[in-house]
Amino acid sequence: MFHVVESHIMKINLYIGAIRKAAAFIKKRAPGFTPDVGFVLGSGLAKAVPPLEKSVMIPYRDIPGFPRTTVPGHEGKLILGRSAGRSVAVMQGRFHYYEGHAMESIALPVRALEYMGLKTMIVTAAVGSMREKVKPGHFTVLTDHINLMGRNPLRAFHEEEFGTMFPDMTQAYDPRLSKAILAICKKRKVPAHSGVYVAVGGPSYETPAEIRAFRALGGDVVGMSVVPEVVPARQMGLTTAGLVWTSNMAAGLPGAIQNHGDVLALGARVSDDLRGVLSDLIKAL
Repeated sequence: MFHVVESHIMKINLYIGAIRKAAAFIKKRAPGFTPDVGFVLGSGLAKAVPPLEKSVMIPYRDIPGFPRTTVPGHEGKLILGRSAGRSVAVMQGRFHYYEGHAMESIALPVRALEYMGLKTMIVTAAVGSMREKVKPGHFTVLTDHINLMGRNPLRAFHEEEFGTMFPDMTQAYDPRLSKAILAICKKRKVPAHSGVYVAVGGPSYETPAEIRAFRALGGDVVGMSVVPEVVPARQMGLTTAGLVWTSNMAAGLPGAIQNHGDVLALGARVSDDLRGVLSDLIKAL
């Protein structure tokens, strides 16, 4: 038993060390940079990076401890810069549980940015719509989530400096920030809804029976990411919002198409709208 506990403590210490190394490396590449707001860009949204001044681009492969992206449509770059007087960090691409990454590895970049001073994080993603009114190309601002991934990103890697072991998820998605995003979408005449995100492990798309079950649980959109980043972000006290875009209608719904190539193609068109929304949001914060 002693050796098991000792091994676990060692793993946690190595994890904290990896977070600190990642944060120190980023600071070295961008001296004096303290991020005010961070964005995580999901599938097909590589071109949604808001215009930034004095930008610095760091490939994930160069940052100690960062996993490698293996999914098409995820560039694998951290972009730092200034916009509207604010310091902005953009994760151009993310990591997924279905790629084989451990949950704590997916959380590591978020934790590293928080160590650098990050206070606000907006997570984006491609989702399948489970409601006929939420059509491909539409945005959904998340009000809540249901975690059906089978794992929690906080499991087995708790440290007091991260925050409480049992963080309150009542407002995982900040209502005021979410309201501001909806207002910007309305002003830009971008179709946007509010809804609940159902997180699944993937990578296979869902069956029609699963979608019927998720709808019965109260879900509006379904995807394979978001939760592994939002949960540790909230544990660390970040103000968090989720802005997802509909890439396809979910299985069993009229017009359902389950193809990642179609996701990327539509994402390229949606990116222009998202870039504008994120740029206005930076100004509004």
